[in-house]
Amino acid sequence: MRAVVQRVSEASVTVDGEEIGAIASGLLVLLGVGVDDSEADAISISKKIAQLRIFNDADGKFNLSLDDMKGSVLLVSQFTLYGDARKGNRPSFIGAARPEQAIPLYESVAGHLQARGIPVQTGRFGAHMQVRLLNDGPVTILLDTKTPA
Repeated sequence: MRAVVQRVSEASVTVDGEEIGAIASGLLVLLGVGVDDSEADAISISKKIAQLRIFNDADGKFNLSLDDMKGSVLLVSQFTLYGDARKGNRPSFIGAARPEQAIPLYESVAGHLQARGIPVQTGRFGAHMQVRLLNDGPVTILLDTKTPA
């Protein structure tokens, strides 16, 4: 799984003119599911998102996690994170999981975060969405469960 994690002061997602999810302080997570991903990846990336220390403590240092500061997550599916543009100018998305695999894993990530007590709002899988955010910092982190530590 791949995720673009952005620390935000606020974020929202709209489909067909209707706001379907919004958060105040927390993380906007753009999540891509790959063809080789499994439930183990969902568990791993959920834990990393919850424990990622990218919020400032009283001294202004990155010492607090989402778990610590009781923030929220806006989780938005984004298969284009698996776009491969190494050959030509039009990306190939063959590395992205098909919906029948991706949807349960996307929902699993949301469920694992909620099980930790983190409020989660979501986009709508497969829909054309408008995502608004106020990036706080800016702080943006890339996560990939297949990249060795």
